[in-house]
Amino acid sequence: MRKYKLEAQFELLAAIRDYFSKQEFKDVMTPPMVKNPGMETHIHPFQVSSAYPKQNSSWYLNTSPEFHMKELLSLGFDKIFTLVHSFRDEPEATHHRPQFIMLEWYRAQSHYTKIMQDCEELFTHSYERLSQKNIQCLDIYKNVSFQRATIQEIFQDILKVDILQFLEKKDLKELIQKDFKDVPLPVMGEELSWDDYYFLLFLNKIEPALVNYPYLLLYEFPHHLSALSTLKETDPRVCERFEIYCQGLELCNCFNELTDLSIQKKRFSSQAQEKKNLYNYELPEPTVLYSALEKGLPTSSGIALGVERFLKIMTGIENPFWD
Repeated sequence: MRKYKLEAQFELLAAIRDYFSKQEFKDVMTPPMVKNPGMETHIHPFQVSSAYPKQNSSWYLNTSPEFHMKELLSLGFDKIFTLVHSFRDEPEATHHRPQFIMLEWYRAQSHYTKIMQDCEELFTHSYERLSQKNIQCLDIYKNVSFQRATIQEIFQDILKVDILQFLEKKDLKELIQKDFKDVPLPVMGEELSWDDYYFLLFLNKIEPALVNYPYLLLYEFPHHLSALSTLKETDPRVCERFEIYCQGLELCNCFNELTDLSIQKKRFSSQAQEKKNLYNYELPEPTVLYSALEKGLPTSSGIALGVERFLKIMTGIENPFWD
């Protein structure tokens, strides 16, 4: 059984490489040890230390290859993908572990709707490749066509709430207190950010219901969650970002990439301050990303996909490397 699980993982990796090779992507590498591992507030890196008696290292294990992938885009690479181990310091759980395989790919001069198409094609290609290699796959992934819904639509569908009418922190907090009393809020006097109130509602009320959707592509997140993505020109209340859920399991996260250095610096400054306030530590500036934006990051889109999660939803196999 152990050999079968590993064989399934290796065949999935081969299927991924085969798909991107046929799409004329360049298979690239990024370093696992970096000066800045990522800026997201609630994602925590491992800091590298030495067995030799010397000062603490200023290196971290990457939480994502994103910054170095964008450096490649700024150098003129246009269709690139990588399969690398990434590392995150968070409690181990069924679908969270400290090291995992990350697939990231980027398309220069492409809107993120093109990556939506990539995802459907990758699912179908992987299903066919694994089946040919006698790896048993779940039939629901034989011919994938994702159900698509905006975040506004999924909130309306599940909670009968138009989340875009609650874009102020005060309003969202009052909504939870009034209509969703079972959602756990912090003790009296402790204030949260809009993002935190949103995720309390999403994780407690929306995500459990997503198990009923075989494959769901959620897009146009509220602008607070823009991170490294662009805002929609015709509706700046939302950002051009999507995530895919398969039977309730989040699989990937895609951005239509922000290319404006000044806006990105403002967002990272806010995230850095929030990380300092919440977790009492700071990270160095993301100079690799800033340098890429200064050189000129082309209009592009990119996505990160967890490979072990992909294997799980495709075959039912859980965590083959660490059983």
